[in-house]
Amino acid sequence: MSSEYIKQIIVMRRLYPDKDGKLIKLRTGKMIAQACHASMIFLSEIVKKNLKLTEEQEKWLKGRFTKICVYVDTVEELEDIFLKASEAKLTVKMVTDAGQTEFHDVPTKTCLAIGPNWASEIDKITKDLPLL
Repeated sequence: MSSEYIKQIIVMRRLYPDKDGKLIKLRTGKMIAQACHASMIFLSEIVKKNLKLTEEQEKWLKGRFTKICVYVDTVEELEDIFLKASEAKLTVKMVTDAGQTEFHDVPTKTCLAIGPNWASEIDKITKDLPLL
């Protein structure tokens, strides 16, 4: 596949401290819900604020709608990727779960979405991350 297409990357954080401080993985259903939040945040903000889609966003929504899920283990890795995507002027949105069901009432960063943007630009940041 050519790198000259538009995609969105969902970067999931896999490990979280439980109530005893032991690192555990998130339930699959919770992970899926968080990824869905990440994918839709940019669009939700556009609708709520009555903004116009960028050319990339419009092409993505009318095209193949490509999404790829990758992962990191720690919140520090997630924050680092967020910073790099922001510095590259890519569309990037972080999901912070309210903590009501899984995280003992502690707001917790779970994942982020980069894009929709040109794949070649996103790949500069995420190409080495493992697929989920």
